[in-house]
Amino acid sequence: MSMLFLLFHFKNLFTERACCRRQSHIIYIGKDISGSPVNVDVGVCRTHCGQSAPSASLEAGLMTSKYSSVLDFLRHKKTRHLHPSSSSGAAAPGSPSCGLSSTCEPAGVRVDRVMLYEGLREVEIIEDCHCEAKMSRCVRAPSLKTYFSETPYESVIDAGKCVGSKGAPEGFSCVPTKFDSTFIETPNKVELIQTVAQCKLMEGCYRIPYVEYHYEITYNDDGVKVESLREIDVGRCLGSCTSGSRCLLRSASDLGECLLWAEGQGNACVPQDYESHTFLSQQGQIRTVLAITSCLCQS
Repeated sequence: MSMLFLLFHFKNLFTERACCRRQSHIIYIGKDISGSPVNVDVGVCRTHCGQSAPSASLEAGLMTSKYSSVLDFLRHKKTRHLHPSSSSGAAAPGSPSCGLSSTCEPAGVRVDRVMLYEGLREVEIIEDCHCEAKMSRCVRAPSLKTYFSETPYESVIDAGKCVGSKGAPEGFSCVPTKFDSTFIETPNKVELIQTVAQCKLMEGCYRIPYVEYHYEITYNDDGVKVESLREIDVGRCLGSCTSGSRCLLRSASDLGECLLWAEGQGNACVPQDYESHTFLSQQGQIRTVLAITSCLCQS
């Protein structure tokens, strides 16, 4: 592969990424065991170009940088960002950085564990950003997370995420409806990490399956005692509710702008209806398990 091809290829790649990059975003997460405040730079993906990126050539950037070659530059692209090669690569003020068909999203997340006075807390830190294609339908997309970074126990897993709710009805969004899990090794033990397995377009407050197993005692026609395993989907309520959940009037020029909101039912997603499952336990006692059949927003 020639150096000229590398320059041309990297120029196009960089033009796509120039205005989609990680910026510092420092948050306060609590106090450490000594009582000192702990601030963490979790990062944020910049979503618009504006006019903050002046025109500069790739070749000039390489000449003035510490890198001696394009290959060296590519190796350090996570920590070094140059400007587009020409002014045509920069978007007009206010225009989307990734075009109309994609958005600026995290490309990789690192999960750090910080010891605070209240206990251990996990903090997700954006490491890099990229232009991600918009999806017209609700699908599960890959989402890489790194655990125990820069240690012998470093693990990268696809935790998954839900994307795509373009044109969704008011009050609906693309959310996880099925979860999976994976094991990672740690310095102290093996841990179970929850991952997103399936997504669906749902209302803000919704029910997901949650299976429990119970031993059940029954008797056959001959009066012989039989022990079996009973599977019960008890369900869980997920999602969030907003105080203004319904738009009564939208702008004629911009359908994304709501001019008048109707008051919602509150901000707690709780069980609405139940059904009961009654069976005989291993100890010969009658046991009843309640299963959620629907959820609603309640203040």
